[in-house]
Amino acid sequence: MKKLISALWLVSTLATGAAWAQPYAPNDAGVTNGHWHLNSRDVAANKHILLSMGGVAIGPGERVQFPGVLVILNQGPNTPPSTGGTVGTVVNHIGFTVPNVQEAVAKWKAAGVPFEPGAPGRLNQGWVTTTDGLKIEIQEDKDQKEPIRSKHVHFFLPEKAIAESQAWYGKVFGAKAGVLNNNPVADLPGVQLRFNKVSVAEGPTKGRVLDHIGFDVKDLKAFIAKLEAAGVKLDADGAYRVNDVGVGIAFITDPWGTRIELNERPKAVYLP
Repeated sequence: MKKLISALWLVSTLATGAAWAQPYAPNDAGVTNGHWHLNSRDVAANKHILLSMGGVAIGPGERVQFPGVLVILNQGPNTPPSTGGTVGTVVNHIGFTVPNVQEAVAKWKAAGVPFEPGAPGRLNQGWVTTTDGLKIEIQEDKDQKEPIRSKHVHFFLPEKAIAESQAWYGKVFGAKAGVLNNNPVADLPGVQLRFNKVSVAEGPTKGRVLDHIGFDVKDLKAFIAKLEAAGVKLDADGAYRVNDVGVGIAFITDPWGTRIELNERPKAVYLP
């Protein structure tokens, strides 16, 4: 009986991982959220945190899938180690939502996940900071069906740059501008881009623990042509290429220092 239960659990886990590996359907610009790429000093420790929070390990490499985003933990020999956490960069933190923060936190703490509560008396929000300094906001969404899912990427920008950045992501990626709690946001399938005002411009993401964020696109060559027509240049080290599993890759950096990977995945299957 125990073997049967274990087998059923394994099948269920594999099926969940396969489903979660699918990105959300692209928007009218052919764009959907793809991944967050970490420069990790301790892959095992950080992977343990992400798996304990409800992510699913998938291959190849050190990858943890959540609904809405794939987290890649770098351990490549040619990439320099992280030079610091997300605080102090233009992407101050990333965010997940869960149906019940207190229930989730009780499980996470038992597994050794570091959690700090939010504002005094607020039980529906808090923070996880990994050993590499990746800052993750946890918020509550009682209506969501998944036990955890990606929610947002939070940019910290000078006031003048906020409207410019919101418009740039709308023009380049088709992100829909909106307002949340009197603050501007821009929505893409699988992620919300949020903007917070700071007095001094923050540093770029490249080389830090969150080296870059990634978006999947339907036709990367055509997308690059559209970028170039709009005056957006590929990074000097980010020219178009296809990797050994057939994924098209290119890199750009937004005007405020966020490095962005663009991917075209062969035979992509999307969640509704």
